[in-house]
Amino acid sequence: MSSREGLGGFRKRKHDNFPHSQRRDGRDVSSSSPVMLRTIFLLHRITSAPDMEEILAESEFKLDGVRQKILHVAQELSGADMHQFHRATTTEYVEAVSFQHFIKTRSLISMEEINKQLTFTTEDKPCLHSQDKQLVTWRLKITPVDYLLGVADLTGELMLVCINSVGNGDIDTPFEVSQFLCQVYDGFSFIGNSGPYEVSKKLYTLKQSLSLAKVENACCALKVRGSEIPKHMQADAF
Repeated sequence: MSSREGLGGFRKRKHDNFPHSQRRDGRDVSSSSPVMLRTIFLLHRITSAPDMEEILAESEFKLDGVRQKILHVAQELSGADMHQFHRATTTEYVEAVSFQHFIKTRSLISMEEINKQLTFTTEDKPCLHSQDKQLVTWRLKITPVDYLLGVADLTGELMLVCINSVGNGDIDTPFEVSQFLCQVYDGFSFIGNSGPYEVSKKLYTLKQSLSLAKVENACCALKVRGSEIPKHMQADAF
């Protein structure tokens, strides 16, 4: 038997042993990705929308829908390895929820806070010999790697916030974003190349993207030349 035939047989056995419901639930988790991307696009409207609270409420509604889908999958996969679907959604979830948190508080949400959001308590169905309902806890745990990758992706969104804010005549947000990004970059610098491969690779990408440099250049230009340029022309200048 050739190696190709052997690998083909192994793949078929693995597929047959993987329940259809788990394959379906994996797709359910993956389908949350477009929702989180739309949530991020929605949050970018904050820089120009007159009603920030309305956008925040809509983003919370979308993220709650993602959390409910995660709960459903956790219930369907009771006793199975939920972590096999981790990367399908966790990094983007961290990016979206940390973006929303920054807009609200100008601070970084902690991994513990995110994990609290992904811990659910529901009533279990009573068994045949008991009428008492019992509380059951379901959770999808964000790992440190998931968290760091999501925060790294957040920096790109904040660079766009800075540029868009300048274009709308908001001269405070760019400096707030710059200060925040400096703290994030300092944190990643402490990790350096000693962390997991995915994090080290992401750190290299961050350095190449120069998000922080672009934000700092915009802030410097605002500080030096901001008073010389009308607000409606600042986007073109920077």
